[in-house]
Amino acid sequence: MASRHWTILIVPPGTGTTRTIRIGPRAHRALLGGALASALLVASSIAILFTPYATPSARLLLAQNTRLQAQLDQIDKRLAMLSDTLTALGARDQQIRLLADLPTEPASRVTEGPVGTDTADARIGEPTTQGVKTLASIAPNALPMPFLGRLGFSSRVDIDGMIRRATELSKSFRAVGDTLTKNFERIASTPSIMPTVGWLSSQFSQSRFHPVLHQSRPHEGIDLSAPMGAPIVAPAAGRVISVSNEPGYGNTFQIDHGNGIVTRFAHCSRIVVHVGQQVTRGQLIATVGNTGLATGPHLHYEVHVNGQPVDPLKYVLPEKVSN
Repeated sequence: MASRHWTILIVPPGTGTTRTIRIGPRAHRALLGGALASALLVASSIAILFTPYATPSARLLLAQNTRLQAQLDQIDKRLAMLSDTLTALGARDQQIRLLADLPTEPASRVTEGPVGTDTADARIGEPTTQGVKTLASIAPNALPMPFLGRLGFSSRVDIDGMIRRATELSKSFRAVGDTLTKNFERIASTPSIMPTVGWLSSQFSQSRFHPVLHQSRPHEGIDLSAPMGAPIVAPAAGRVISVSNEPGYGNTFQIDHGNGIVTRFAHCSRIVVHVGQQVTRGQLIATVGNTGLATGPHLHYEVHVNGQPVDPLKYVLPEKVSN
């Protein structure tokens, strides 16, 4: 069998001599092997220089960046949830401050969105429509590997803004709590219920004809006619400051409710509290009687504000008292 040869003709331009090169089977195989080796070398160089899969360290770095991207996505979701929570808390804070009669903040502070805010365009805690970018909005394959670290570091700005906002809300809630506590204490110490159930037999008056003394004189309280031994309860929280038996008033005691308010109870048959005792609204403090100058069992009830007698009916609704 004749051997296969490759013949290469080199024809120069003009009248030059044509050259002939014969390539035998062995040289042919050598050329093919060299070409294949060169192609493999080029492919390997491309893989090493331009793909992340060439070396174990490159594959490890790719895996680490993939995990980092997943963690950043989770952080982004949690920051969004925290931002929504802070916004809702800010709105509720405004409602509570309004109820507590405290000054409210501008609307922009309530609707602010700290997540992803670019501090170059806006101060922390102020809303902006420029420079807003969340981690989830960026495709993972669009992020250069070094950028992931910068992106994770930049999230600290958002967290700092949220912490600052949370601190502001905490201070606001403390102020609201203190105010509501004071208001609650004030309301709890306001004599807002009738001390006993009965009939309003005599009202507050600057001049009233006394049924026993038969003369006109100021009536600094109201009279509630009730059965003998009917319970008398504290109209508000306070501290008992005196228990005595006074001429004309019989068994009498007083409760200091704070804020300059003092209540007085007279003609009692029995007093079940003592000086210095703290009482709460609705607590049993005495029973109805007719001690002192009285024509029958009833309670004489007074309210004094800063030492001056006032009409008790201005403080309570006489829902259980009949005229």
